[in-house]
Amino acid sequence: MRNNKLKGHVISQIEPGSNASKAGLRAGDTLLSINGTVVEDIFDYRYLIQDENLKMIVLGDDGSERTVEVKKEYYDDLGIEFENPLLDDYRSCSNQCIFCFIDQMPPGMRETLYFKDDDSRLSFLQGNYVTLTNMSDHDLERIIKYHLSPINISVHTMNPKLRCEMLHNRFAGDALKKIKRLYDAGISMNSQVVLCPGINDGEELDRTIRELYGYMPYMESLSVVPVGITKYREGLYPLRTLTPEEAAQTIDLIESWQRRIYEKEGTHFVQASDEFYILAKRPMPEEERYDGYNQLENGVGMIRLLTGEVKEAIKEAVYFYQSSGPGRFLLPGLRKYVPLAKLCREVSLATGKLAYPYLKKYAQWMMKIFPNVHIHTYCIINEFFGHEITVAGLITGQDLMKQLAGKELGEVLLLPGVMFRSGEEVFLDDYTRVDLENALQVPVNIVKSSGRDLVSAILGFSKEEGHPGHSPYELESL
Repeated sequence: MRNNKLKGHVISQIEPGSNASKAGLRAGDTLLSINGTVVEDIFDYRYLIQDENLKMIVLGDDGSERTVEVKKEYYDDLGIEFENPLLDDYRSCSNQCIFCFIDQMPPGMRETLYFKDDDSRLSFLQGNYVTLTNMSDHDLERIIKYHLSPINISVHTMNPKLRCEMLHNRFAGDALKKIKRLYDAGISMNSQVVLCPGINDGEELDRTIRELYGYMPYMESLSVVPVGITKYREGLYPLRTLTPEEAAQTIDLIESWQRRIYEKEGTHFVQASDEFYILAKRPMPEEERYDGYNQLENGVGMIRLLTGEVKEAIKEAVYFYQSSGPGRFLLPGLRKYVPLAKLCREVSLATGKLAYPYLKKYAQWMMKIFPNVHIHTYCIINEFFGHEITVAGLITGQDLMKQLAGKELGEVLLLPGVMFRSGEEVFLDDYTRVDLENALQVPVNIVKSSGRDLVSAILGFSKEEGHPGHSPYELESL
Protein backbone atom coordinates (compact mmCIF):
# COMPACT_ATOMS: atom_id res chain seq x y z
CA MET A 1 0.00 0.00 0.00
CA ARG A 2 1.52 3.33 -1.09
CA ASN A 3 1.15 5.05 2.22
CA ASN A 4 3.78 6.56 4.48
CA LYS A 5 4.90 9.93 5.75
CA LEU A 6 7.29 10.49 2.83
CA LYS A 7 5.12 9.33 -0.03
CA GLY A 8 1.84 10.66 1.30
CA HIS A 9 -1.59 9.08 1.33
CA VAL A 10 -3.29 7.55 -1.70
CA ILE A 11 -6.87 8.64 -2.40
CA SER A 12 -9.05 5.65 -3.24
CA GLN A 13 -12.36 7.42 -3.88
CA ILE A 14 -13.82 10.90 -4.33
CA GLU A 15 -17.48 11.46 -3.51
CA PRO A 16 -19.29 12.84 -6.58
CA GLY A 17 -20.29 16.49 -6.16
CA SER A 18 -18.11 16.91 -3.06
CA ASN A 19 -15.71 19.74 -2.33
CA ALA A 20 -12.81 17.53 -3.38
CA SER A 21 -14.51 16.63 -6.66
CA LYS A 22 -15.26 20.26 -7.49
CA ALA A 23 -11.64 21.21 -6.77
CA GLY A 24 -10.35 18.61 -9.24
CA LEU A 25 -9.00 15.94 -6.90
CA ARG A 26 -9.13 12.43 -8.36
CA ALA A 27 -8.98 8.85 -7.18
CA GLY A 28 -5.37 7.73 -7.48
CA ASP A 29 -3.96 11.10 -6.39
CA THR A 30 -1.58 11.04 -3.45
CA LEU A 31 -2.02 13.70 -0.77
CA LEU A 32 1.34 15.14 0.34
CA SER A 33 0.45 18.16 2.48
CA ILE A 34 -2.30 20.59 3.49
CA ASN A 35 -1.49 24.30 3.92
CA GLY A 36 2.20 23.48 4.10
CA THR A 37 1.84 20.79 6.78
CA VAL A 38 2.73 17.16 6.08
CA VAL A 39 -0.20 14.92 7.05
CA GLU A 40 1.05 12.37 9.58
CA ASP A 41 -2.20 10.43 10.04
CA ILE A 42 -5.97 10.81 10.28
CA PHE A 43 -5.64 13.09 13.32
CA ASP A 44 -3.70 15.65 11.29
CA TYR A 45 -5.99 15.31 8.28
CA ARG A 46 -9.20 15.83 10.27
CA TYR A 47 -7.70 18.87 12.01
CA LEU A 48 -6.17 20.49 8.92
CA ILE A 49 -9.27 20.25 6.72
CA GLN A 50 -11.27 22.36 9.15
CA ASP A 51 -9.90 25.53 7.52
CA GLU A 52 -12.12 27.25 4.98
CA ASN A 53 -9.27 27.77 2.49
CA LEU A 54 -7.07 24.77 1.78
CA LYS A 55 -3.98 24.52 -0.39
CA MET A 56 -3.31 20.83 -0.98
CA ILE A 57 -0.17 19.45 -2.61
CA VAL A 58 -0.95 16.19 -4.40
CA LEU A 59 0.94 13.78 -6.60
CA GLY A 60 -0.96 12.50 -9.63
CA ASP A 61 -0.92 8.85 -10.62
CA ASP A 62 1.35 9.88 -13.52
CA GLY A 63 3.96 11.20 -11.06
CA SER A 64 3.24 14.89 -11.62
CA GLU A 65 2.90 17.19 -8.61
CA ARG A 66 0.23 19.89 -8.49
CA THR A 67 -1.46 22.30 -6.10
CA VAL A 68 -5.21 22.04 -5.55
CA GLU A 69 -7.06 24.86 -3.82
CA VAL A 70 -10.33 24.15 -1.98
CA LYS A 71 -12.76 26.73 -0.62
CA LYS A 72 -15.42 25.39 1.73
CA GLU A 73 -17.44 26.03 4.85
CA TYR A 74 -15.56 25.50 8.12
CA TYR A 75 -17.17 22.21 9.17
CA ASP A 76 -17.69 20.77 5.67
CA ASP A 77 -15.99 17.50 4.80
CA LEU A 78 -13.97 17.15 1.62
CA GLY A 79 -15.51 13.88 0.43
CA ILE A 80 -12.23 11.94 0.25
CA GLU A 81 -11.65 8.28 1.06
CA PHE A 82 -8.11 6.93 1.40
CA GLU A 83 -6.64 3.50 0.70
CA ASN A 84 -5.72 3.36 4.38
CA PRO A 85 -8.42 5.08 6.47
CA LEU A 86 -5.94 5.59 9.32
CA LEU A 87 -3.28 7.19 7.04
CA ASP A 88 -0.66 5.28 9.00
CA ASP A 89 0.26 1.78 10.14
CA TYR A 90 -2.05 0.22 12.70
CA ARG A 91 -0.47 -0.13 16.14
CA SER A 92 -0.56 -3.50 17.80
CA CYS A 93 -1.07 -4.08 21.50
CA SER A 94 2.00 -4.29 23.74
CA ASN A 95 0.11 -5.91 26.64
CA GLN A 96 -0.41 -9.54 27.52
CA CYS A 97 -3.68 -9.23 29.39
CA ILE A 98 -4.63 -12.23 31.47
CA PHE A 99 -8.16 -12.13 29.99
CA CYS A 100 -7.27 -11.40 26.35
CA PHE A 101 -9.80 -13.08 24.07
CA ILE A 102 -7.43 -13.22 21.11
CA ASP A 103 -5.03 -15.39 23.13
CA GLN A 104 -7.94 -17.83 23.48
CA MET A 105 -8.54 -18.23 19.76
CA PRO A 106 -8.07 -21.65 18.17
CA PRO A 107 -5.29 -22.10 15.61
CA GLY A 108 -5.88 -22.07 11.88
CA MET A 109 -8.23 -19.09 11.61
CA ARG A 110 -7.73 -16.12 9.27
CA GLU A 111 -4.75 -13.96 10.14
CA THR A 112 -6.69 -10.77 10.87
CA LEU A 113 -8.45 -12.42 13.82
CA TYR A 114 -5.12 -12.68 15.65
CA PHE A 115 -4.20 -9.00 15.36
CA LYS A 116 -4.37 -7.15 18.69
CA ASP A 117 -4.92 -3.45 18.22
CA ASP A 118 -4.38 -0.84 20.89
CA ASP A 119 -4.45 2.24 18.68
CA SER A 120 -5.95 5.37 20.21
CA ARG A 121 -6.87 6.65 16.76
CA LEU A 122 -9.24 3.71 16.28
CA SER A 123 -10.98 4.76 19.48
CA PHE A 124 -12.10 7.96 17.77
CA LEU A 125 -12.73 6.39 14.36
CA GLN A 126 -14.40 3.11 15.30
CA GLY A 127 -15.17 3.30 19.02
CA ASN A 128 -12.43 0.82 20.00
CA TYR A 129 -11.30 0.68 23.63
CA VAL A 130 -7.61 1.34 24.35
CA THR A 131 -5.49 0.73 27.43
CA LEU A 132 -3.39 3.93 27.09
CA THR A 133 -0.19 1.87 27.47
CA ASN A 134 0.50 2.26 23.76
CA MET A 135 -0.15 6.01 23.77
CA SER A 136 2.99 8.16 23.59
CA ASP A 137 3.26 11.68 24.99
CA HIS A 138 3.15 12.88 21.37
CA ASP A 139 -0.15 11.06 20.83
CA LEU A 140 -1.56 12.48 24.05
CA GLU A 141 -0.49 16.03 23.18
CA ARG A 142 -2.15 15.79 19.76
CA ILE A 143 -5.41 14.50 21.27
CA ILE A 144 -5.40 17.51 23.59
CA LYS A 145 -4.33 19.91 20.83
CA TYR A 146 -7.06 18.72 18.45
CA HIS A 147 -9.51 18.24 21.35
CA LEU A 148 -10.57 14.83 20.06
CA SER A 149 -13.49 13.29 21.91
CA PRO A 150 -14.61 10.91 23.17
CA ILE A 151 -11.84 8.40 23.83
CA ASN A 152 -12.81 4.93 25.08
CA ILE A 153 -10.51 3.50 27.74
CA SER A 154 -10.07 -0.07 28.94
CA VAL A 155 -9.34 0.63 32.60
CA HIS A 156 -10.06 -2.76 34.28
CA THR A 157 -8.75 -1.47 37.62
CA MET A 158 -7.60 1.80 39.14
CA ASN A 159 -5.11 -0.06 41.33
CA PRO A 160 -1.79 0.64 39.52
CA LYS A 161 -0.04 -2.47 40.84
CA LEU A 162 -2.96 -4.75 40.02
CA ARG A 163 -3.28 -3.19 36.57
CA CYS A 164 0.37 -4.02 35.83
CA GLU A 165 -0.35 -7.63 36.80
CA MET A 166 -3.59 -7.89 34.83
CA LEU A 167 -2.13 -6.34 31.66
CA HIS A 168 1.26 -7.98 32.22
CA ASN A 169 2.87 -4.64 31.44
CA ARG A 170 5.07 -2.80 33.96
CA PHE A 171 3.94 0.55 32.52
CA ALA A 172 0.20 -0.17 32.80
CA GLY A 173 -0.13 1.48 36.21
CA ASP A 174 1.60 4.69 35.16
CA ALA A 175 -0.64 4.84 32.08
CA LEU A 176 -3.56 5.62 34.39
CA LYS A 177 -2.06 9.08 34.92
CA LYS A 178 -3.04 9.91 31.35
CA ILE A 179 -6.69 9.85 32.44
CA LYS A 180 -5.91 12.84 34.68
CA ARG A 181 -4.27 14.69 31.79
CA LEU A 182 -7.25 14.03 29.54
CA TYR A 183 -9.58 15.17 32.32
CA ASP A 184 -7.62 18.40 32.87
CA ALA A 185 -7.83 19.08 29.12
CA GLY A 186 -11.62 18.56 29.07
CA ILE A 187 -11.51 15.48 26.83
CA SER A 188 -14.65 13.33 27.02
CA MET A 189 -14.02 9.70 28.00
CA ASN A 190 -15.85 6.40 28.38
CA SER A 191 -14.39 3.49 30.30
CA GLN A 192 -14.80 -0.24 30.75
CA VAL A 193 -13.84 -2.99 33.18
CA VAL A 194 -13.53 -6.64 32.19
CA LEU A 195 -14.41 -8.27 35.49
CA CYS A 196 -12.37 -11.31 36.49
CA PRO A 197 -13.71 -13.06 39.61
CA GLY A 198 -11.35 -12.99 42.56
CA ILE A 199 -9.07 -10.44 40.87
CA ASN A 200 -10.63 -7.04 40.14
CA ASP A 201 -14.12 -7.52 41.60
CA GLY A 202 -15.46 -6.72 45.07
CA GLU A 203 -13.39 -4.07 46.87
CA GLU A 204 -11.21 -3.53 43.80
CA LEU A 205 -14.26 -2.79 41.64
CA ASP A 206 -15.57 -0.47 44.34
CA ARG A 207 -12.28 1.45 44.24
CA THR A 208 -12.33 1.60 40.44
CA ILE A 209 -15.87 3.02 40.35
CA ARG A 210 -15.08 5.55 43.08
CA GLU A 211 -11.93 6.87 41.40
CA LEU A 212 -13.40 7.01 37.89
CA TYR A 213 -16.46 8.79 39.27
CA GLY A 214 -14.04 11.46 40.45
CA TYR A 215 -13.28 12.27 36.82
CA MET A 216 -16.87 13.20 36.00
CA PRO A 217 -18.21 15.01 34.03
CA TYR A 218 -15.51 14.31 31.41
CA MET A 219 -15.52 10.63 32.31
CA GLU A 220 -19.03 10.09 30.99
CA SER A 221 -19.66 6.38 31.59
CA LEU A 222 -18.28 3.13 32.93
CA SER A 223 -19.38 -0.33 31.82
CA VAL A 224 -18.58 -3.56 33.63
CA VAL A 225 -18.55 -6.75 31.54
CA PRO A 226 -17.76 -10.31 32.64
CA VAL A 227 -14.63 -12.03 31.39
CA GLY A 228 -15.15 -14.30 28.40
CA ILE A 229 -13.45 -17.69 28.52
CA THR A 230 -13.07 -20.13 25.63
CA LYS A 231 -11.90 -23.73 25.79
CA TYR A 232 -8.51 -22.72 24.35
CA ARG A 233 -6.75 -21.58 27.53
CA GLU A 234 -3.96 -24.09 27.86
CA GLY A 235 -0.89 -22.38 29.33
CA LEU A 236 -2.76 -19.16 30.07
CA TYR A 237 -3.50 -17.49 33.39
CA PRO A 238 -6.06 -19.56 35.37
CA LEU A 239 -9.37 -17.75 35.08
CA ARG A 240 -12.96 -18.81 35.64
CA THR A 241 -16.37 -17.36 34.87
CA LEU A 242 -18.53 -15.66 37.48
CA THR A 243 -21.00 -17.64 39.54
CA PRO A 244 -24.63 -16.46 39.76
CA GLU A 245 -23.95 -15.32 43.33
CA GLU A 246 -20.94 -13.24 42.23
CA ALA A 247 -22.98 -11.72 39.40
CA ALA A 248 -25.67 -10.72 41.92
CA GLN A 249 -23.08 -9.21 44.28
CA THR A 250 -21.61 -7.21 41.42
CA ILE A 251 -25.06 -5.91 40.44
CA ASP A 252 -25.72 -4.89 44.05
CA LEU A 253 -22.44 -2.96 44.19
CA ILE A 254 -23.04 -1.22 40.87
CA GLU A 255 -26.65 -0.34 41.67
CA SER A 256 -25.64 1.12 45.04
CA TRP A 257 -23.23 3.42 43.19
CA GLN A 258 -25.92 4.25 40.62
CA ARG A 259 -28.24 5.49 43.36
CA ARG A 260 -25.54 7.65 44.97
CA ILE A 261 -24.32 9.12 41.71
CA TYR A 262 -27.80 9.76 40.32
CA GLU A 263 -28.78 11.77 43.38
CA LYS A 264 -25.81 14.09 42.86
CA GLU A 265 -25.28 14.10 39.09
CA GLY A 266 -28.59 13.14 37.50
CA THR A 267 -26.91 10.28 35.63
CA HIS A 268 -26.22 6.67 36.64
CA PHE A 269 -22.63 6.65 35.23
CA VAL A 270 -21.80 2.97 35.88
CA GLN A 271 -23.69 -0.01 34.46
CA ALA A 272 -23.39 -3.77 34.36
CA SER A 273 -23.69 -5.54 31.03
CA ASP A 274 -26.77 -7.64 30.32
CA GLU A 275 -24.88 -10.86 31.06
CA PHE A 276 -24.76 -10.08 34.79
CA TYR A 277 -28.56 -9.82 35.02
CA ILE A 278 -29.09 -12.97 32.99
CA LEU A 279 -26.56 -14.93 35.07
CA ALA A 280 -28.08 -13.65 38.32
CA LYS A 281 -31.61 -14.35 37.01
CA ARG A 282 -32.67 -10.76 37.62
CA PRO A 283 -34.89 -8.57 35.45
CA MET A 284 -33.18 -6.02 33.23
CA PRO A 285 -33.09 -2.45 34.57
CA GLU A 286 -35.69 -0.01 33.32
CA GLU A 287 -34.78 2.01 30.23
CA GLU A 288 -34.11 5.23 32.15
CA ARG A 289 -31.19 3.67 33.98
CA TYR A 290 -29.18 3.24 30.77
CA ASP A 291 -28.62 7.00 30.30
CA GLY A 292 -29.32 6.90 26.58
CA TYR A 293 -27.61 3.55 25.87
CA ASN A 294 -24.11 4.99 25.43
CA GLN A 295 -22.44 1.62 26.12
CA LEU A 296 -24.47 -0.61 23.78
CA GLU A 297 -21.35 -1.94 22.05
CA ASN A 298 -20.32 -3.47 25.38
CA GLY A 299 -23.64 -5.29 25.70
CA VAL A 300 -25.05 -2.78 28.18
CA GLY A 301 -28.80 -2.41 27.68
CA MET A 302 -29.06 -4.34 24.43
CA ILE A 303 -31.83 -6.61 25.75
CA ARG A 304 -33.82 -3.72 27.23
CA LEU A 305 -33.54 -1.70 24.02
CA LEU A 306 -34.41 -4.65 21.79
CA THR A 307 -37.43 -5.57 23.94
CA GLY A 308 -38.78 -2.05 23.71
CA GLU A 309 -38.22 -1.90 19.96
CA VAL A 310 -39.94 -5.25 19.41
CA LYS A 311 -42.98 -4.11 21.40
CA GLU A 312 -43.25 -0.90 19.38
CA ALA A 313 -42.76 -2.74 16.09
CA ILE A 314 -45.53 -5.21 16.96
CA LYS A 315 -47.84 -2.32 17.83
CA GLU A 316 -47.08 -0.66 14.52
CA ALA A 317 -47.73 -3.90 12.64
CA VAL A 318 -51.11 -4.26 14.33
CA TYR A 319 -51.92 -0.62 13.55
CA PHE A 320 -50.92 -1.31 9.95
CA TYR A 321 -53.43 -4.16 9.82
CA GLN A 322 -56.19 -1.96 11.17
CA SER A 323 -55.49 0.96 8.82
CA SER A 324 -55.59 -1.44 5.85
CA GLY A 325 -59.24 -2.22 6.50
CA PRO A 326 -61.07 -4.95 8.43
CA GLY A 327 -59.18 -8.19 8.36
CA ARG A 328 -56.74 -7.07 5.68
CA PHE A 329 -53.01 -6.49 5.63
CA LEU A 330 -51.20 -4.31 3.11
CA LEU A 331 -47.90 -5.77 1.96
CA PRO A 332 -45.96 -2.67 0.77
CA GLY A 333 -43.54 -4.67 -1.33
CA LEU A 334 -46.40 -6.33 -3.23
CA ARG A 335 -48.66 -3.25 -3.26
CA LYS A 336 -51.77 -5.26 -2.58
CA TYR A 337 -54.01 -6.23 0.29
CA VAL A 338 -53.89 -9.74 1.69
CA PRO A 339 -56.70 -11.18 3.85
CA LEU A 340 -55.49 -11.55 7.42
CA ALA A 341 -56.41 -15.24 7.48
CA LYS A 342 -54.13 -15.91 4.52
CA LEU A 343 -51.07 -14.21 6.01
CA CYS A 344 -49.22 -17.46 6.75
CA ARG A 345 -45.50 -17.56 7.52
CA GLU A 346 -43.24 -20.21 8.96
CA VAL A 347 -39.76 -19.01 9.82
CA SER A 348 -36.92 -19.93 12.13
CA LEU A 349 -34.58 -17.92 14.35
CA ALA A 350 -31.20 -19.03 15.70
CA THR A 351 -29.10 -17.25 18.31
CA GLY A 352 -26.71 -17.84 21.19
CA LYS A 353 -27.62 -18.99 24.68
CA LEU A 354 -27.54 -15.45 26.08
CA ALA A 355 -30.27 -13.97 23.90
CA TYR A 356 -32.28 -17.14 23.31
CA PRO A 357 -34.85 -16.74 26.15
CA TYR A 358 -35.66 -13.25 24.94
CA LEU A 359 -36.02 -14.17 21.27
CA LYS A 360 -38.21 -17.08 22.36
CA LYS A 361 -40.41 -14.64 24.29
CA TYR A 362 -40.66 -12.24 21.34
CA ALA A 363 -41.64 -15.17 19.08
CA GLN A 364 -44.39 -16.18 21.51
CA TRP A 365 -45.76 -12.62 21.55
CA MET A 366 -45.92 -12.55 17.78
CA MET A 367 -47.51 -15.98 17.41
CA LYS A 368 -50.20 -14.97 19.89
CA ILE A 369 -51.02 -11.78 17.99
CA PHE A 370 -50.50 -13.22 14.48
CA PRO A 371 -51.89 -16.78 14.80
CA ASN A 372 -50.96 -17.80 11.25
CA VAL A 373 -47.28 -16.92 11.73
CA HIS A 374 -45.27 -19.82 13.14
CA ILE A 375 -41.76 -19.20 14.50
CA HIS A 376 -39.19 -21.86 15.41
CA THR A 377 -36.55 -20.51 17.80
CA TYR A 378 -33.27 -22.39 18.29
CA CYS A 379 -30.53 -21.98 20.87
CA ILE A 380 -27.07 -22.64 19.41
CA ILE A 381 -24.52 -24.00 21.88
CA ASN A 382 -21.02 -22.77 21.10
CA GLU A 383 -19.04 -25.94 20.48
CA PHE A 384 -16.38 -24.09 18.49
CA PHE A 385 -15.17 -21.77 21.29
CA GLY A 386 -16.65 -23.66 24.23
CA HIS A 387 -19.92 -23.67 26.16
CA GLU A 388 -18.91 -20.66 28.29
CA ILE A 389 -19.26 -18.43 25.22
CA THR A 390 -22.94 -17.54 24.93
CA VAL A 391 -23.15 -14.43 22.72
CA ALA A 392 -24.59 -14.60 19.19
CA GLY A 393 -21.65 -12.72 17.70
CA LEU A 394 -19.29 -15.66 18.29
CA ILE A 395 -21.50 -18.36 16.75
CA THR A 396 -19.78 -20.06 13.80
CA GLY A 397 -21.14 -21.44 10.56
CA GLN A 398 -20.18 -24.99 11.41
CA ASP A 399 -22.08 -24.93 14.72
CA LEU A 400 -25.15 -23.66 12.90
CA MET A 401 -24.85 -26.40 10.27
CA LYS A 402 -24.48 -29.18 12.83
CA GLN A 403 -27.14 -28.08 15.29
CA LEU A 404 -29.81 -27.03 12.78
CA ALA A 405 -29.47 -30.06 10.53
CA GLY A 406 -32.81 -31.87 10.35
CA LYS A 407 -34.67 -29.15 12.30
CA GLU A 408 -37.90 -27.51 11.19
CA LEU A 409 -36.72 -24.28 9.62
CA GLY A 410 -39.77 -23.12 7.68
CA GLU A 411 -39.41 -21.00 4.56
CA VAL A 412 -36.44 -18.97 5.79
CA LEU A 413 -33.82 -18.99 8.56
CA LEU A 414 -33.24 -15.58 10.16
CA LEU A 415 -29.82 -14.83 11.69
CA PRO A 416 -28.60 -11.67 13.45
CA GLY A 417 -26.07 -9.55 11.58
CA VAL A 418 -23.57 -9.78 14.46
CA MET A 419 -22.83 -13.38 13.46
CA PHE A 420 -21.18 -12.13 10.27
CA ARG A 421 -18.01 -10.22 9.46
CA SER A 422 -18.81 -6.51 9.16
CA GLY A 423 -20.12 -5.67 5.69
CA GLU A 424 -19.80 -9.28 4.50
CA GLU A 425 -21.67 -12.58 4.64
CA VAL A 426 -18.88 -14.58 6.29
CA PHE A 427 -18.88 -16.27 9.70
CA LEU A 428 -15.87 -16.29 12.03
CA ASP A 429 -14.82 -19.73 10.76
CA ASP A 430 -14.96 -18.48 7.12
CA TYR A 431 -18.11 -20.39 6.22
CA THR A 432 -20.48 -18.15 4.28
CA ARG A 433 -24.20 -17.54 4.27
CA VAL A 434 -24.39 -19.45 0.96
CA ASP A 435 -22.52 -22.39 2.52
CA LEU A 436 -25.13 -22.51 5.28
CA GLU A 437 -28.01 -22.28 2.80
CA ASN A 438 -26.57 -25.17 0.81
CA ALA A 439 -26.02 -27.28 3.92
CA LEU A 440 -29.50 -26.70 5.38
CA GLN A 441 -31.37 -26.34 2.08
CA VAL A 442 -33.21 -23.23 3.24
CA PRO A 443 -32.76 -19.52 2.43
CA VAL A 444 -30.85 -17.59 5.10
CA ASN A 445 -31.64 -13.92 5.71
CA ILE A 446 -29.40 -11.62 7.73
CA VAL A 447 -31.36 -9.40 10.11
CA LYS A 448 -30.10 -6.03 11.35
CA SER A 449 -29.94 -5.34 15.05
CA SER A 450 -33.13 -3.36 15.69
CA GLY A 451 -36.46 -4.74 16.92
CA ARG A 452 -38.21 -3.22 13.92
CA ASP A 453 -35.93 -5.18 11.58
CA LEU A 454 -36.59 -8.39 13.49
CA VAL A 455 -40.39 -8.03 13.44
CA SER A 456 -40.36 -7.02 9.75
CA ALA A 457 -38.19 -10.01 8.85
CA ILE A 458 -40.49 -12.41 10.70
CA LEU A 459 -43.62 -11.00 9.05
CA GLY A 460 -41.88 -10.87 5.69
CA PHE A 461 -42.16 -7.20 4.81
CA SER A 462 -40.39 -3.88 5.06
CA LYS A 463 -42.68 -1.16 6.31
CA GLU A 464 -42.42 2.62 6.02
CA GLU A 465 -41.97 4.67 9.15
CA GLY A 466 -45.22 4.87 11.08
CA HIS A 467 -46.62 5.16 14.60
CA PRO A 468 -48.62 2.78 16.74
CA GLY A 469 -52.33 3.34 17.03
CA HIS A 470 -54.97 1.94 19.34
CA SER A 471 -54.84 -1.84 19.40
CA PRO A 472 -57.45 -4.36 20.53
CA TYR A 473 -54.61 -6.46 21.91
CA GLU A 474 -53.20 -5.96 25.38
CA LEU A 475 -49.81 -5.03 23.94
CA GLU A 476 -48.82 -2.95 26.96
CA SER A 477 -48.76 -6.14 29.03
CA LEU A 478 -46.19 -7.82 26.81
